[in-house]
Amino acid sequence: MLQGQPAPAGFVENSSDPNDLQAWCYLCEDKFQLEGDMTDAFREFNGMAMICIVCYADAKTRHTIPAGQ
Repeated sequence: MLQGQPAPAGFVENSSDPNDLQAWCYLCEDKFQLEGDMTDAFREFNGMAMICIVCYADAKTRHTIPAGQ
């Protein structure tokens, strides 16, 4: 989501705590479900990064896919 993909990649928030902002794209969610946990293979695939709340909000806006699409 941070590499400037032109099309929305999907946005999956990983925490129900509004103060714990975590998210990844649909491909990462698929990999997480396949692995069943945050395995080394998942972490390598995901390439997790810390970002500020402004960048988080921007990524959420750019990568949220409207319902029905």
